[in-house]
Amino acid sequence: QVQVGESGGGLVQPGGSLRLSCEVSGFTLDDDGAIGWFRQGPGQEREVVGCISFADIMTYYADSAKGRFTIFKDNTKNTVYLQMTSLKDEDTAVYYCAAADAVVEVLRMSPRYWGQGTQVTVSS
Repeated sequence: QVQVGESGGGLVQPGGSLRLSCEVSGFTLDDDGAIGWFRQGPGQEREVVGCISFADIMTYYADSAKGRFTIFKDNTKNTVYLQMTSLKDEDTAVYYCAAADAVVEVLRMSPRYWGQGTQVTVSS
């Protein structure tokens, strides 16, 4: 059974940094597949933040995340991380990670296994 769980959310000031973790069980990070990061801000639709594919370790970032966010994985911990820097008020959202069989599932917002989400609030 695949389980996905996020942690690391919290309150951070604008310009600050935060690292989210996505721990995965029942789904290894060195097989075919991908982990996507998503977010849903207040009154907004869920959107893709970025993803990492396992086979070729390719990463993809939404325009809003490019240059500020980095996704990387630690196979020994079966964990994928979302390192966020230069945070802005508009980054406030519930952040989700999800496990998918392919990157295309992430981009189509249709990965099979979702975490419960972790709240990130950027505010002074």
